[in-house]
Amino acid sequence: MPMSAPVQSRESFVHQIGRAVTSVVQLIGDIGLFSICLFSKLFRGLPSARVFVPLCFQIGVRSVSVIMITGGFIGMVMAVQSYNQFRLMHMENRMGAMITLSIVTELGPVLAATMLSGRIGSAIAAELGTMKVTEQLEALRALGANPVQYLVVPRLLACLLMIPLLTAVADATGILSGWLFSTEALGINSFHYWHHVNQFITAWDLLSGLTKSIFFGAIIAIIACHRGFNSEGGAEGVGRAATEAFVYSFVTILVLDFFLGVFSNNLYYLIWPNPLVSG
Repeated sequence: MPMSAPVQSRESFVHQIGRAVTSVVQLIGDIGLFSICLFSKLFRGLPSARVFVPLCFQIGVRSVSVIMITGGFIGMVMAVQSYNQFRLMHMENRMGAMITLSIVTELGPVLAATMLSGRIGSAIAAELGTMKVTEQLEALRALGANPVQYLVVPRLLACLLMIPLLTAVADATGILSGWLFSTEALGINSFHYWHHVNQFITAWDLLSGLTKSIFFGAIIAIIACHRGFNSEGGAEGVGRAATEAFVYSFVTILVLDFFLGVFSNNLYYLIWPNPLVSG
């Protein structure tokens, strides 16, 4: 007897779920193998300055304006959104601690990495994807050069160096813009603002945020280079690789931020146990 339509529809849905899960697992495994190959080449020598310095300029210097705009509006939006709630509790002077802590631990690293994954990750994927579809990667192999060593390693090192610096710029801009808007537009006392920042923000908070940005930089470089190396289908494939580089990087940054946040909190309480909890 022929199967009914609901049974066929149910099987089709199960097959679609299975194919999606298989594709995700295959993609994760492929990126993992690419990362192993990349890090094995990383210790075989540093890239030359004539290759590395222009990459740092493209990734770092050309991204400063975007990062400063992002950080500046993060600080002001935080001040606007938190002022009414703090005023209801008569704690306006403590806004500085909340704004600064949110920026240096979460919003600064995550939003800076998101902006950079769109600007840098997409550009890297498009550049390498163009080289792939025009067979320039095969030409490098024919000349005896390893494309991973020659193209990917410098971009990874440039991202590892510049993205934490750009995150620090975003943090500083966000903190200053939040302070300026709070004191000039909302009437918060500047002395009390910075007093509570100094009282509640520690070096651990700054270090945890910047450490996250190092991992985010590695993720952006690895995924962008991987999608560029696996681009196919001409100009359409290059555009698809650039889009995938941003989307995959963005999702991975959010997932990684969660696990890094959990690890950072557990490590903090392992080093400095909370007496209220341990007692």
